[in-house]
Amino acid sequence: MTDLSSLQALLEPLLPGLMGVQLVEAAPDRVVARMPVRADLCTVGGILHGGAVMAFADTLGAVGTVLNLDAGQSTTTTDSSTKFIRGAKAGTTVRGECTALHRGRSTMVWQTAVTDADGRLCAVVTQTQLVLDARG
Repeated sequence: MTDLSSLQALLEPLLPGLMGVQLVEAAPDRVVARMPVRADLCTVGGILHGGAVMAFADTLGAVGTVLNLDAGQSTTTTDSSTKFIRGAKAGTTVRGECTALHRGRSTMVWQTAVTDADGRLCAVVTQTQLVLDARG
């Protein structure tokens, strides 16, 4: 599944769809998406919740991994590390650019830069995805 509309349809009924994640580009080595910073995704101070940032980035790394899987394989996140740099305000949109650092047979490592509407870095998320083989 490599076309953007099919990937987006897969996300819609899941948490990324509920959060408003919109895929912009999806290739085996890079995934780009945007997400509106809605009030229900924010902290009391009107800043995008850290958990929402992490879920956004996790989605992009998972999508990237899916684009590299063989038929019958699946994936799950095994590790994620987030460095928060600045907040993103409610009523704006964040952008995530996720790039592959490693694409192996059993694991893949992805790094996502989350930027605010002005292009300023909000967070950097690095995650490891485990590649799961189909059960026989």
